[in-house]
Amino acid sequence: MEITYLTQEGYDKLKSELEYLKSHERIEIAKQIQEAREKGDLSENAEYDAAKDAQGLLELKISKLETLLTNCRVVDTSNIDPDTVFILSKVKIKNVQTNKEVTYQLVAEQEADLKIGKISIKSPVGVALLGKKVGEIAQINVPAGVMNFEILEITR
Repeated sequence: MEITYLTQEGYDKLKSELEYLKSHERIEIAKQIQEAREKGDLSENAEYDAAKDAQGLLELKISKLETLLTNCRVVDTSNIDPDTVFILSKVKIKNVQTNKEVTYQLVAEQEADLKIGKISIKSPVGVALLGKKVGEIAQINVPAGVMNFEILEITR
């Protein structure tokens, strides 16, 4: 059993998605199956097969979400050392080679969205940053070699 750490926002989003899948998507697929049954011979009915496949995929997704939500922990930032990079930290880093600065927030895999600066704690950058303090260098292995990032600032 793998524990996933989520923000309250991420937990609420996944919980809402689960409820939507159970209350709306299940009903929609049940309707599709019923309509396909009404069209006759099920052995040669592609619509019926497609609807049953969609139902199987939906149930798998529901099951995975239920397991994820059961095994997750919502992170309470009040118990986290503010001077150390941890999940939910906003970290301003500088590429030592190019002097380019960027800010990321470390989040759970399910909440990662690079477009808005949220990276997974399981990504290569996230793994390299975890546990670091301001002034330390995080080394990230990339195909072209090693990139070094200096931790400039940590906020919550």
